[in-house]
Amino acid sequence: MMTRRVVLDTEFGPGERFLAEWRALPPQGVLHYLAVTPQVPSADALADALADAQLRALWPLNVPGFHRILLDDGRVTLDLLVGALDAVLPQIAARVDAFHVAASFPAALARSLAKLAVLGATLNAQSPGEALAWALTSAGFACQAVAGTQDLGAVYQSRKPQAEAPPPPVRRAIVIGAGLAGSSASHRLCANGWQVTLIERHAAPAQEASGNLAGIFMPLLSRDDNIPTRLSRAAYTFALREWRRLGGVGRAFEGASCGVLQLARDAEHATVQQDVVAAWDYPPEYVRWLEAGAAGELLGGPTPHGGWLFELGGWVRPASLCEAMLDACGDRLQRVFAAEALELQRVDGEWQVRDIDGTLIAQAPTVVLANGASAINIAQAAELPLSRLRGQVTHLTVPDAARDPHAPAPPQLPLVVCREAYVTPPANGIVCAGATYDDDDDPELRASSQLENLTRLAGIVPGEAVAALASSAPPAGRVGFRCAAPDRLPLAGALPDYPSAGRLERLRDVPRHPGLHGLLGYASRGLIWAPLMAELLVSQLENAPPPLESVLVDALDPGRFLLKQRRRSQ
Repeated sequence: MMTRRVVLDTEFGPGERFLAEWRALPPQGVLHYLAVTPQVPSADALADALADAQLRALWPLNVPGFHRILLDDGRVTLDLLVGALDAVLPQIAARVDAFHVAASFPAALARSLAKLAVLGATLNAQSPGEALAWALTSAGFACQAVAGTQDLGAVYQSRKPQAEAPPPPVRRAIVIGAGLAGSSASHRLCANGWQVTLIERHAAPAQEASGNLAGIFMPLLSRDDNIPTRLSRAAYTFALREWRRLGGVGRAFEGASCGVLQLARDAEHATVQQDVVAAWDYPPEYVRWLEAGAAGELLGGPTPHGGWLFELGGWVRPASLCEAMLDACGDRLQRVFAAEALELQRVDGEWQVRDIDGTLIAQAPTVVLANGASAINIAQAAELPLSRLRGQVTHLTVPDAARDPHAPAPPQLPLVVCREAYVTPPANGIVCAGATYDDDDDPELRASSQLENLTRLAGIVPGEAVAALASSAPPAGRVGFRCAAPDRLPLAGALPDYPSAGRLERLRDVPRHPGLHGLLGYASRGLIWAPLMAELLVSQLENAPPPLESVLVDALDPGRFLLKQRRRSQ
């Protein structure tokens, strides 16, 4: 049985203590190392022994937030928690076994450590002052000097009642839906030793919203660094690391890290874009501002305003990514395709999943709904406020110039460009442009949506080629339906039990269906949401520290809508 050790280091520095913990990890051990740092240190500043190819390839950009790095085939998790210590500590949710406390640690924060400590947790404080020793003692640590050093050793011995550690999970789960959400969930569950049954109503994965030829990956930015911006930053950077671990964009699955240019809508928006880049001082690899001239050079023609360039962004064919993740699951994954899950029943501590005829498809203690807006067809999720948003993508074929030199050709750009719409570089002879946002259920291609996409494309790409396409190209493309929540944020976590809810004050008061979870509402950003949401859910199932700040975890909680509903009515 694997034993998890959780360590909190209040000052990461060059990482020597992390390296020592990693080296001391027994063969059956799992290390989860939480390290606070004011900024992500340069990879060149790491201890020499840490600067190996594995860690360098996954080292995060210096941007704010929590950065999860999975190492040693998943046996080692390093969470770099970027920010001021007094701001970061309240955002950590963990049961910590050992603390490394820097000499500069403020005595006023001693109780923050006690809130995270398990009974018997050890603490080493480097050359602490008398005030810190008294504060630790007051918080419940039994302290004594470490022989031969100026350090202080301590053991958490508080007599205050502590919640019992939750039992280890039974690692059998059913995942419903084989798009990006379900494939990512299956991948992370199997990587953590779970046996997973994946149920999909189609005969192959990624046949609905994840079935487009190209999905775009890029972060969100904002002046105020709001919750969607912070979540997208964490998700985008985590996805980039996970795709490297999987084998790389364009190698393990189809796509290209060709960059994304997000053009300003107008002069006012251009000023906002410049202000955001200046205010947040992001690394240029994350985002940089391009003046109109430089942006025009990338486009191959003039553009009235500049834009944000996300050098590490690009496009992926989602179905190929889903297949790569499912293939990586190995024999821990059982695929049950061409079977539609419509009924869930809880029997003797396990969920039974049945089809429309009542036939049992699969049974397990844990079920994850990752089937988009179809989730509301299942009784336990019927009251979730999920909607279907129609999106039509236009496919533009690159003509064979040798056969027809006069045929109108779509723009063939070196990177993804977006403003009110997006256009991809050609892949397999197809350029993708779109996508519409329609509030209807029409599954068929329609000329009006084609014209809408091409009209928006003409506003992005200079020249007359797009206008010629609008008059000559028959509707070609694909219609998909995005699943979205009212706040446009995903739902990741235990699903609320609406009928059992009474008066509610906080998220922790929301009743839940035991063992029933959701990964839903990814809207247009499934590529970047999927890896982090799956990692968050697996952390919750494994009772491990989450990969996000507590305030962001709460923002994703599926119970948030029930809580708001009850607060309005109370």
